[in-house]
Amino acid sequence: MAVTRLIISDFIISFMWVWSGVLYKMFVHQVLGLGHEVEGEVLKCALSIANMFFFAFLGKLTKGGTYNPLTVLSDAISGDFSRFLFTVGARIPAQVIGSITGVRLIMDTFPEIGHGPRLNVDIHRGALTEGLLTFMIVIISLGLARNIPGSFFMKTWISSVSKLTLHILGSDLTGGCMNPASVMGWAYARGDHISKEHILVYWLAPVEATLLAVWTFRLLVRPVKDVKAEKSE
Repeated sequence: MAVTRLIISDFIISFMWVWSGVLYKMFVHQVLGLGHEVEGEVLKCALSIANMFFFAFLGKLTKGGTYNPLTVLSDAISGDFSRFLFTVGARIPAQVIGSITGVRLIMDTFPEIGHGPRLNVDIHRGALTEGLLTFMIVIISLGLARNIPGSFFMKTWISSVSKLTLHILGSDLTGGCMNPASVMGWAYARGDHISKEHILVYWLAPVEATLLAVWTFRLLVRPVKDVKAEKSE
């Protein structure tokens, strides 16, 4: 039952995530009439952080539901093999299907809304960009989970600001997505979800960066229980 609930939660939250990004941008640009001036950009940043707080709360409420395959993949790598298979075989597909369903409904409802993130540089630079951004956010997330295990507000605040900063840094190059499921939703709507650029830049590079980040963190940072045992001695 818990497994089914988690899969359904991933689907629904992924569906909601692609919608939320469109809605708060429409609110800023169309409802408030703000363009790309300072006021509009500041408001979008504030709403983005509030949005990430909301989805972090949903993740806590659903006991682990999330919209990003890289989040569950980094956890699965640290677990046993059955957990890894469950993540790759069920949770990530649920997130991808949720994102695709959400984007299709967005395109049907607001056909003028646009076509999501696009690659604006060559494929190698794009893969390097998404890989570096993913590596950084996974390292930050692992560090927060280790050093601030119980503080929901502080962890979410640091994580949200970090994601927003990295997103802005990569937005002109690849969209600064760091979320293969969300990009897959928009790419599927455009019909280029099986292109070499999409697979290499938005799937292969982030997944490899996630693996590298987890292994690097394990190599450089000792487990908390080892540190506590050393102090007790």
